Amino acid sequence: MILLDGKKTANNIKDEIAIEVKKIKENGGRIPHLAALIVGADGASLTYVNSKVKACQRVGFNSTLVDLPIDLTEEQLLNEIELLNKDTEIDGYIVQLPLPKHIDEQKVLMAVDPLKDVDGFHPTNVGKMTLELPTFLPATPYGIIELLERYKIETSGKSVVVVGRSHIVGRPMSILLSQKRKAGNATVTLVHSRTTNLKEITLKADIIVVALGSAEFLTGDMVQEGVTIIDVGITRVKDDSRKNGYRLAGDVHFESVSKKAAYITPVPGGVGPMTIAMLLKNTLLACKMKGL
Repeated sequence: MILLDGKKTANNIKDEIAIEVKKIKENGGRIPHLAALIVGADGASLTYVNSKVKACQRVGFNSTLVDLPIDLTEEQLLNEIELLNKDTEIDGYIVQLPLPKHIDEQKVLMAVDPLKDVDGFHPTNVGKMTLELPTFLPATPYGIIELLERYKIETSGKSVVVVGRSHIVGRPMSILLSQKRKAGNATVTLVHSRTTNLKEITLKADIIVVALGSAEFLTGDMVQEGVTIIDVGITRVKDDSRKNGYRLAGDVHFESVSKKAAYITPVPGGVGPMTIAMLLKNTLLACKMKGL
């Protein structure tokens, strides 16, 4: 069993980006600038956004954090979005989800300029991705594709099962893996909460991507020997034996599944770091596109 080390791979990608940024600086070019917008000081979201800011510092990007109060109105937030859209110094930005319940997330994401949508969530970019046109790929699926490529995991002609149909991970993942690309050309089955014979399907899979948000959902009896496992989930599970009272668990029951897997991502340290690395790659792309 080989661990797909997302942390190490992400650091390699950051090193590659840093070299490119250094060359841009030496040639007197514009330094890529990524902004992050967060509403309300939610601990987990703030930690995640801060990790993105640190990643910018590491590769030499400029970064801006827009921290807004939780009680702001939807109209006020849309005004902030418009300011970011018009700011010529900012190449790309992300709106940290989830947003407060009184704000329509879809309305906000629709307001983001597609040319600055480095999360790859805007319908314009989703449409381009589906048609295999150049665009920003959603950061998490993009990270998974990159991980599969760098570990030289064969996907062509393989049976891939994607568990979960979210617009952020599951659905775009199923599209990307079926496309004509290096980590693609797979036969993809998308399963979800209404799938009746899920175990029967996963037992035949060569590769399984689990993005359900349900701790330790996929167990050893649901997979075949030699399977490749990509675990996207991360959930806090109560654990009184730990000092902080919880442990982090993925959507995969690591202990039982890893005994059968040829490759598997750990949680944490698997897909998460890759998501941030691909956000940086998208920002670099956005900066280059402005210079065309």
